[in-house]
Amino acid sequence: MSLIQRIGYYLGGFSLGLIILAFFLNGKKTSCSYGPDSRVLKNINSKNLIYSENISQALLAKDIDSLGVAYILKKGDINFSESTPRQEPCGVYTIDANYNEKELSLVVQNCDSIATLQNLIIKK
Repeated sequence: MSLIQRIGYYLGGFSLGLIILAFFLNGKKTSCSYGPDSRVLKNINSKNLIYSENISQALLAKDIDSLGVAYILKKGDINFSESTPRQEPCGVYTIDANYNEKELSLVVQNCDSIATLQNLIIKK
């Protein structure tokens, strides 16, 4: 069996396996959150969110809307240098994101069953 035939069989089997996986995983809510940022954001989004007084005032002052907060919690980047994840009883995370041409930082206290949005900092 020549090298070209081996490569052909390999690519054929590999593509058949991809098609079978796409068929079985189609419509499933699967995610590959292996990085530290995505794991923390997924954990925060899976809990009940509580808005603190600072966040409520920012929403009333039209600095940001609830869609902006949801965008930050979904697409933001965790700033681990400003976060204290091992703080007892709840870790505190700083999430940085750009939304509507503004640089925003959202401070979230992540407890076992709830996540409290503590503060919103508009940098630009």
